Parts: sequence; C-alpha cells; structure tokens
Amino acid sequence: MMPAEWQRLEEERDRKSHWRRWGAYLSERQWGTVREDYSAYGEAWDYFPFDDAHKRAYRWGEDGLLGICDNHCRLAFSIGLWNGQDRILKERLFGLSGPQGNHGEDVKELYYYLDATPTASYLRGLYKYPQAAFPYDLLREKGRLPRREAEFEIIDTGVFDSDRYFDVQIEYAKASADDILIRITIDNRGPDPAPIHLLGQLYFRNLWSFGRAAKPSMHADGDDRLLATHPSLGTYEFTAMEAKELIFTDNETDAVELYGFTYQHGFFKDGFGKYLIDGKLDTINPKQEGTKAAAVYSAVIPAGGQMIARMRLRDESLNASENATAAPAFDEIFKLRIAEADEFFDDVLCRGAVAKSDDARRIQRQASAGLIWSKQYYNFAVEEWLTGDPGQPVPPADRAHGRNSTWKHLFNEDVISMPDKWEYPWYAAWDLAFHMIPFALVDPDFAKKQLSLFLREWYMHPNGQIPAYEWALSDVNPPVHAWACWRVYKIDLKLHGKPDTAFLETVFHKLLMNFTWWVNRKDARGDNIFEGGFLGLDNIGIFDRSKPLPTGGSIEQSDGTSWMAMYCLNMLKISIELAQYNPVYEDIASKFFEHYLYIAAAMNGSDESGLWDPKDEFYYDRLKLPNDHEYPMRVRSMVGLIPLFAVDTLDPDTIDALPGFRRRMEWFINNRPDLAGNLASLTREGVAERRLLSLVGRDRLRAILRRMLDPEEFLSDYGVRSLSKFHKDQPYILNVEQTQYRVDYEPGESQTGLFGGNSNWRGPIWFPVNYLLIESLQKFHHYHGDAFTVECPTGSGNFVTLDKVCHELSRRLSSLMLGQRPAMAHNPKFSNDPHFKNNLLFYEYFNGDTGLGLGASHQTGWTALIAKLMQKVEC
Repeated sequence: MMPAEWQRLEEERDRKSHWRRWGAYLSERQWGTVREDYSAYGEAWDYFPFDDAHKRAYRWGEDGLLGICDNHCRLAFSIGLWNGQDRILKERLFGLSGPQGNHGEDVKELYYYLDATPTASYLRGLYKYPQAAFPYDLLREKGRLPRREAEFEIIDTGVFDSDRYFDVQIEYAKASADDILIRITIDNRGPDPAPIHLLGQLYFRNLWSFGRAAKPSMHADGDDRLLATHPSLGTYEFTAMEAKELIFTDNETDAVELYGFTYQHGFFKDGFGKYLIDGKLDTINPKQEGTKAAAVYSAVIPAGGQMIARMRLRDESLNASENATAAPAFDEIFKLRIAEADEFFDDVLCRGAVAKSDDARRIQRQASAGLIWSKQYYNFAVEEWLTGDPGQPVPPADRAHGRNSTWKHLFNEDVISMPDKWEYPWYAAWDLAFHMIPFALVDPDFAKKQLSLFLREWYMHPNGQIPAYEWALSDVNPPVHAWACWRVYKIDLKLHGKPDTAFLETVFHKLLMNFTWWVNRKDARGDNIFEGGFLGLDNIGIFDRSKPLPTGGSIEQSDGTSWMAMYCLNMLKISIELAQYNPVYEDIASKFFEHYLYIAAAMNGSDESGLWDPKDEFYYDRLKLPNDHEYPMRVRSMVGLIPLFAVDTLDPDTIDALPGFRRRMEWFINNRPDLAGNLASLTREGVAERRLLSLVGRDRLRAILRRMLDPEEFLSDYGVRSLSKFHKDQPYILNVEQTQYRVDYEPGESQTGLFGGNSNWRGPIWFPVNYLLIESLQKFHHYHGDAFTVECPTGSGNFVTLDKVCHELSRRLSSLMLGQRPAMAHNPKFSNDPHFKNNLLFYEYFNGDTGLGLGASHQTGWTALIAKLMQKVEC
C-alpha cells in the first residue's frame, strides 16, 4: 500500500486537498534584507538592523523562531521565550550582519531542523536556549576580530557550560490540511531548577499600514481560545490548552520607541516583551483584540525536568467533531503522523542502493528535513519597492536608477527553496538548481514547479536572464538550470515510471531564451569563449571578476566557457529526449550539437588561443589586455576542473532512432574535422558503441585527474578542494601599477574581503561542484569502461577505474558527517554530548584540510546533495 505521505502528495497534485497551504514557510530573518531596505545608500543591514526587528513592522514578509505560516504569509505562528534574564523577548534568531562579522554575516544561535515531511504533515525543530542572559554584547564584540581569527560562536561564550540551557522542541502535526496541532516540549538540561516563559504567538502580516490590504482582526473567544479573521484566508480558531493567559497587541511599528513620536497611541509589535519583562500592563490590549496574540505559559522546570504546551490552529469551518482537545487524543495524532513520516522515509531511503547504517539514514533524513524547513514565503515586487507605498514616505530618487532598477517586471510571491533562511533568506538561482536534486527524491512535483517558476515571465527578465539574487538580480550565476531540469525529469521518471514530457517541453522553450541571452551577452567577441563574471565562485580568481579589471581588458573564463559547453549538452540531451515524441526537436538537437562543436574548438584551440595550457597541462582563465597582449593566469583552481562537467555520451540506439540528427552529425564528422577533432571521442566508439562528447580527451583527462587526485593539490580527505594546495607554498602573484594581487591557498575562512568576504573558494570543499565532478566521472566511465584506470590517490600506486574514483569521492564527502562528524568538530560538545551529537548542521562549505563546517550553518540546500551521494556508499 502506498505510504500515507505519498497519498497526500497525490491529493495535492490532483487538487483534492490543499496540503501545501501551511508549512514552515516563515523566514528566520526578514530584517537586514534588500526587500526591507528603503534607504538612499542601499545598505540593508544598517537600514533595518536586528535591534529594530521587535519594534518595527515588516513590509515584505515576516520572521519568527521555528514558525509556520500559510503559503501567502497572511497568518503566522512562532514562539517567544524569556528566561527571566534577557533584556528582550527571544522571538527571532540573532546574528551578526555582514559589516559586523569578521567573516561576513553569521547566525549566532543553536537550532536544528530535525524532521519534516513534504506536505508538512509532520515537522520537528529544536532550539537551544541559554538559561543565562543571552550574550548579545559579547558576540558583537568578538565579531570584530581580525579575519585571521576564526568566527566566535555562541558555543564559545560559555553559556552552555554545565548544561545550563533549555532544549525547546517544537512539533507540528496536521490532523487535516487546515488543522495544525502544535506541541512544544521544553527540557531543562541544567543541574538546577530554572524559570521559563513560553509564548505561542499568532500574528497577521502587516500590509494595512502600507495601504496594500484591509486590516484583519483577532479577538478572544473564551479563556483559551481566539478567532483570527482575514479577508482572503477566512477565520481560523486558535486554542491554547492550559495556557496561563491570552494577550493581544497589534503587529505595528512602535514609532514612539523608535522615532520619539509623542502623538502615536495604540498597541505595538513589541508590546509582549514590555508586558512580560518590564511589567508594563498598558502595552497589551485589555479588550483582548488586535492583530497579534500570544498564549502565555510559565513554569519553573526542575533540573532534568520537562514542560509540554499544546496548541491548535484550525479552519473554523471544520466539523467540530474533528477537534481533539484532550491531551491523549492530541498526542495520538502526533503518534500517527510520526509513524507515517517513518513509513515515508523508509520508502524513500530504500529506493536503489542505500546507505546501511542508522547514522547514514539519520543524515539522509535530516538533510531532507532541512530542505523542507528551508522553504520560505518570498515576496518582492521590484516596481512597488522602487516607487513606494501609499501613505508612506517616497523612496529616495536615486533608487530609480540604483539596485535592481532594470528588473521592474519582477514580481515574486511564492514559496521558494532558500539556501539558508537566516544567512541567505533569499533565493540564489544556481543554489536552487542544486537543491532540486535531493528535493526530487522526496517531492518531485515541488522540484519541477520550482524550476519552472524561475523561467516564468514574472521571474525571468524579458531579455532571457534568470534573476540571480536580491542583492543584485543582474549578477550572473552558472547556467545549471537546464542540467537541473534534466536531472529532475529523470529522477521523476524513475520514481513514477512515466515521463513528464509536458514539464520538459515547457522548460525547454524558456531555456532557449536563457541560452540565447548567454550567447548574446557573455560572448563579447563572438568567438565562443565566454566571460560571465564571478559565476558563483566569489573570490576564486585574482580579481573580482564581476567588476572592471584594474589592468583593463577582460578575462576569458575557463569556467564560463565550460559551463556553456555543459549547457549545450544539457539542451542537446533534452531535445533528443523530446525528439522521441516530436521529430521537430531533431533539428534543434542538431543546433546544440553544432554549437557545442564550436565552443569545444574555441576552448581547446591552439596554444595561443585556447584555454588549455600545455606546459602545466591544465585549463586556466586567460587575461586579455587592452594592448592585445594575453596570457593565462596560472591559478590552479576549480575553474580548471569545470571543463570536466561538459561531458555526455550518445548511445547507438539513440542515434539510430533519430535519422535526421544522425545524418547531420555524420556530416560534421566528415566535413568539419577542424571542429570534430577538438572533441574527445566523437569519431571513436567506446563501451557498447557509445560516442563521447567531451571537451577533455583521454590524455588531458589523465593529466587533469593526476592533479585532482593528488593529496598535495586538490584531493582532501573530505573531497576535492576548490583551489590546489600547491598555492600554499607558491601563491600566484600579479603586480599591477604598484599594487600586488595574489591568490593563496586558504583552506578555511576567507582571509580577504574580496566579494564581501563571507565565503571562500580558495581551498575549501564545496558540495555542488564536487557533486558535478562525480557525475561527470561517471559519464566518462560509461564511455571508457573498466579499461581506463587512473592512480587514486596520485602517488599511491593504486590504479582504479573511474567508477571507483566516484565511489571514493562520495565516501570522502560522506565522511564529513558520519561517525565523529569532522564537519561539526568546533567544540567537543557537538561530537560527544548525547543532546548535541545527533543534531546535524549542514554547512555551506568545509575546511579543505580538516573538514570543519564553515559559512552558513543551515545551508542544507546544496549540502543536502550528501543524501543523494550516500545512496551509492555503503556506510
């Protein structure tokens, strides 16, 4: 019988029940975002800092601590906490903004996404709350450490010593699509009794103050029950069992506190904190009505003790008999949903080869949980943002020509997969493409819809560009969208047994527009050598590749050109697939085959014109100066490995089934040897008579892998580094007009402020490119077979096939999280404490020497690729 969660997904797909209406869509941080920035100078962190967040209404969304909301963020629920010591109510996560931190923005809290199903029928999260006053000032002070110092984290402050903290576990279980049960369990881990105040907070998103919507309302309907009525959402009933009291205020800006207004009267967003902490009774509405409410629970929990609070949010129109208000019936629903979640993930994890150990299964399940918890309601309408709102101050005139002013068509109002709901609470185009691969394993419908969304006319620019991220929508991310569409299509086909050609055909036509944008905008000289800017690799180069060069001229990019060659192959693969259903696509397949040949010829070229360096046997970016001089910039980095990504094979059966494509392919082979000769093995058949399309021939493949698999260069115990360790002793140095530019091997945090300085591609291990390396080597093995072996590691005398190399790389990447978890070795507590060690963090990237997790600590998105890799590793 089909697991219940798969049935719910089918009901949602068939529009029988709206299971996706409610979910963990609430951001962990709305303050400090571009959307909320109405300043003249465009410094979002300064315009809306953390210290204003509890006093000031947001315009474009809401945030809260481990909360939920509906899919349009009309009504939200999250928790507030007070330990009797803090000066403000703990309603949201604290962290340092970009300018404050020594390595950029950084959340300074301990919280975990532990479990989740795709429909949010069950969610479980954990927050660790200190019993001492939260160390805001100490964390700010230590944030000013020099770059050479590691980030100072909350675990380093001592507030978790002697286990003097609360484990605050929040669970959500849906009795039906619009009936959500909430259970909050608070454990005192410390040696002494400790007081705790819990607020279950329900609040409407404020659009009325901005002239964008009518004002909704809440009011008490008994001692433990309230009704919340919204013009479009309807009326919801909120019940707080055994709560001490219900209190009310309004989700509105406290202009008296913020701006010194003396004429403003009413109840404001910060009212609950003033009432609970300062004892100010006039900050809550005695009429028990407003737009923000809270159920208050207070207790002194004994050492090792526990308190449980139960709440329920449901559509008032549901049959009253469905309401389980007694604790046993309430907990029975949780028991059922947890069992169904177990059943669902047992089914997911048992598909194909699967990691065997309980630890590996835990990693895979929490990776999926992090993906689901990191879906966020995201609203950004650029034209409204530029012009301002009725009744509000007019934005500065400079904004009309400033950030994102050329994206007036962009109107985003959707639930979107975020890289990290605190550190990156906005989408990033290439991040999202990688997110969809592990997402497709548990929710292929969502994966397909997300990929389609970014190609819609209210996202994609009229010129064909896909928006990058809100800080600079026009920045350029690697063109991996077509790859993701193809991979999700294949995963969905394997899961359901039938091809979704409608999805594939729809995205293909929009991808044609994006491909054309790349060709027209990023091939400046029309010679099939591409630029593109930083391309997601931040500080990997000697210069900021998104800005004018200090030398003048331009950079011909190995990675930019290789990404475009890969894009051609992705489009070729899709068009060949669609040609099986419509022969028109044979002609289009031929077009991408031809374009691939031209790019390959330009990429490999001659010693003077190509990007291959015969001396070092490696691909490098080429600097072209205004005086027509040009030379390779010999930085051994990931940009020289990315040419491996542009690889695929053609089976003879596929070629024979498309006579028009075969005829045109053979014409090129016979009549344009100058082009076909630049491919690896187009004219030479491999295993099972396959043809290989690759920028990298057999000899060059060996040369590149010799460096990639060398522990003294790219190969780490934990995967492939983004920069060769060779540069530890031999940094690349370039002197320009009395200024020295250099690239050093930096295996951990960035030592430079280049590109913001909050991520580092000069030595750490990054999952997305490692994943593509493994996938590419699998394709090479598909062609070359077992006859082709390489030394792994280089210098070991151990020669293995390429599929064994893939297995070894997957094992090394998986070892970051398995066993002693080197990724989480920041503090012995993470590794040894039973209340910490199985709560996993999915970091943005990892130290190239130690495996230590770095950057954003909840960037489950692309680090969740570990769940896919572990399917191939026996753990």
